[in-house]
Amino acid sequence: MRVAGVMAGRDYQADVVVVGGGIAGIVTALELLNANQRVVLLDRDEASAFGGLANWAFGGMFFVNTPVQRKTGIRDSIDLATRDWYSFAEFSDDEVWGRRWADQFIHLATDHGYQWLKQHGISFFPVVNWVERGMFTPGNSVPRFHLLWGTGHALAQTMIKHLKGHKNANNLRLLFQHRVLDVDTENHTIKGVSGVREDDGTPFTVAADVVVIAAGGLGGSIQRVKENWYKDWGTPPETLLNGSHQYAIGDLHDAAERINGNVVNLDKQWNYAAGVHAPNPRMPNHGLSLVPAKSALWLNHRGQRFKPIPLVTAFDTRYLVERICAEEVKFSWHVLNMKIAKKEFAISGSEHNTAIRDKKLFQFLKTILLGNKKLVDDMLANCHDFVVADTLDALVERMNALEGNKAIDPEVLNDAVNAYDQNIDRGPTFHNDDQLRRIAQARKYRGDKMRTCKFQKINDKKALPLIAIRVFILSRKSLGGIQTDLESRVLSKAVDGQQSPIEGLYAVGEAAGFGGGGMHGLRALEGTFLSGCIITARVAAKSITGSKLSA
Repeated sequence: MRVAGVMAGRDYQADVVVVGGGIAGIVTALELLNANQRVVLLDRDEASAFGGLANWAFGGMFFVNTPVQRKTGIRDSIDLATRDWYSFAEFSDDEVWGRRWADQFIHLATDHGYQWLKQHGISFFPVVNWVERGMFTPGNSVPRFHLLWGTGHALAQTMIKHLKGHKNANNLRLLFQHRVLDVDTENHTIKGVSGVREDDGTPFTVAADVVVIAAGGLGGSIQRVKENWYKDWGTPPETLLNGSHQYAIGDLHDAAERINGNVVNLDKQWNYAAGVHAPNPRMPNHGLSLVPAKSALWLNHRGQRFKPIPLVTAFDTRYLVERICAEEVKFSWHVLNMKIAKKEFAISGSEHNTAIRDKKLFQFLKTILLGNKKLVDDMLANCHDFVVADTLDALVERMNALEGNKAIDPEVLNDAVNAYDQNIDRGPTFHNDDQLRRIAQARKYRGDKMRTCKFQKINDKKALPLIAIRVFILSRKSLGGIQTDLESRVLSKAVDGQQSPIEGLYAVGEAAGFGGGGMHGLRALEGTFLSGCIITARVAAKSITGSKLSA
């Protein structure tokens, strides 16, 4: 394996050039090396960032009817998962390739994702998480979110280790700080890629008969996220945080379009509803994705609970975003107390789940039992979206000061908190609040019970101080992208309703909308992003080499 240095040549040759050094690109290259292909893998970022966003990901993965599920009494099946997927996706009638890819992914995910990863040294936590259960639209009927032991960081580093240590590593060239701008063709035939080096601005080319686009989605460009905002949600939020990769800006989508590739569903975005400004940003406008506390009150910019039903996390992420975007000012607040925060507060990602990332079981269990006060204290001290007070009136004063206005009336927020607390005081028999009903439902599953308070009041003197968190919509994943067939081959734009694959051009992972230009439809059942990268990558490599997909 050769890593290009600063003075390396400007022109390269390979059998296959893979554009993008995230999980999709790495797995594609790994599988191509298995077939003794000569591979150039290009990435715009520095070598130290190899692995892309997976390095920072929490690392949940969607699988169906796994040994972990069966061992814990979860009865799952392809048929049930397909029903749940189609319910959440709400595919339009003309969404042919998205449907086909959804079916293919569900059938391949466990044997060619879960089992393949196990064979490569990846392990999973013994309790499967249950997310995206559905709000008004049914979602996951059973838990399917398999948590990587070691988070996405372990996945990325393990795959990189396999890649660099491969028996055919001499056939691999890794080129970092190389930005691809164009897919090159001659007489409508793929000839490779060209671009510029980030370190010195000089041009380069890679000659290859096959190009695989694995460069991610649009989420790293807030401008493009806003340009492709889902029209039914009106204008995008004024403040939209970046929770994607800084180089996931859609430039390879544009390159594919320039040679007649079909790009679809860019308004199908998987944004999160609870982002805060990163205290130590890695990029402009960098946001962290909170795992919202179920026992916190979710309030609009005026301190009112959302209607007609309160917002509660882990049931339908798209609904949360949609409901917040229906407000005149499109951000929101979480109001809770220290007791709730210690038990329930979390931030998605490897850097804020160090016990899992570093595989320290005792530390992880300690956090589950005693709470993560260290994380809470860190955010209170370093993130300006958090305010603290001992009384509701003082909390409102600080919330308004943070926004620089008086949008929140103390009486309004007091009424919201007191009504909720009084409902709790009546006892479970007389609870008449949808948030409390959903908390009760969540606590019936052991994966949620240990991380969810048992009907904890907000304005509780024994649980002070009070905390308010200002949260924004956060870009994350593009559910649309470059349209592909079931072999991950890029499809041309339709002429008279007919499409054909562009010979030699493939797209994998988020660049392909995780398959077909949008296998999720409107919503993701979660855990389908990393696993989607692996399945599309393996399918593409097998198509390129003409070999059979095996676990």
